[in-house]
Amino acid sequence: MTLSVFVAFWAVSILFVITPGADWAYAISAGLRGRVVIPAVGGLLCGHLIATAIVAAGVGTLVTNHPFALSVLTVAGAGYLLWLGINMLARPATPHADCIQASSSWKRWVLKGLCVSGLNPKVFLLFLALLPQFTDVAAAWPVPMQMIALGLIHTLSCGVIYLLVGFASQAVLKARPAAARLVSRFSGMAMIIIAAILLSEQMLG
Repeated sequence: MTLSVFVAFWAVSILFVITPGADWAYAISAGLRGRVVIPAVGGLLCGHLIATAIVAAGVGTLVTNHPFALSVLTVAGAGYLLWLGINMLARPATPHADCIQASSSWKRWVLKGLCVSGLNPKVFLLFLALLPQFTDVAAAWPVPMQMIALGLIHTLSCGVIYLLVGFASQAVLKARPAAARLVSRFSGMAMIIIAAILLSEQMLG
């Protein structure tokens, strides 16, 4: 694979990364909770890596050929986002109240981040649609290795953007509890809307 292929893929994938969605909402909520931005983003990135591995292994094609399997994934992901969003609306984050407990909940934030991105069918479908378009069967690298390399580029971009989003929300809203609660509720509402869209697309499809 040439450098131009990597650059072309990055130019396309970064457009998806900088578009706010469930991952952004989760990173913002982590920033408002205190010192859990890194484990939260780490969980999100694990979900992207899993999606990359699934598509590279060829399992992605099998799943898309069986609509029921994809439907289960969609409903599960939407249900989890709905649950997170409702909890954020009911208990909005405040920068000061949660910092004390933040250090003891890293594993929980990693797991939640993994579920947010790993159960998001949009992530899976994005990789399934994008990665094959930038591979070359005549290249020196096997196609699965090319997909993994491209997936790592996308995941690295996600890591940079999500960390910036998480730490920025923490820094900007640290001394503004009222604004923090508002942003937390907005993030929760965003997750609920995304979940509703996923479920409605599934029902209409």
